[in-house]
Amino acid sequence: MTIEKHDLHHEFPEFKQQIRTLKMTDAHFARLFKEYHELDHEVIRIEGGAENTSDDYLEQLKKKRLKHKDMLFAMIKAFDHNKQT
Repeated sequence: MTIEKHDLHHEFPEFKQQIRTLKMTDAHFARLFKEYHELDHEVIRIEGGAENTSDDYLEQLKKKRLKHKDMLFAMIKAFDHNKQT
């Protein structure tokens, strides 16, 4: 089974510079980014068999990861929009 990476640089390669800038200048973004990365890492470990857990727990992690990704993407888009105006 191939485990798909969901880190933000793979998810949004066109926003690589914006992500880098936000990580350095926005503490809230940096915290959410770190939490997202930790969630993604835990999901990958579980899916890869390094950790055993219930399907419900894995599903909760995936939903939380998706929520974080949505919040981060909104912040990236807002930053990109503000940068262009």
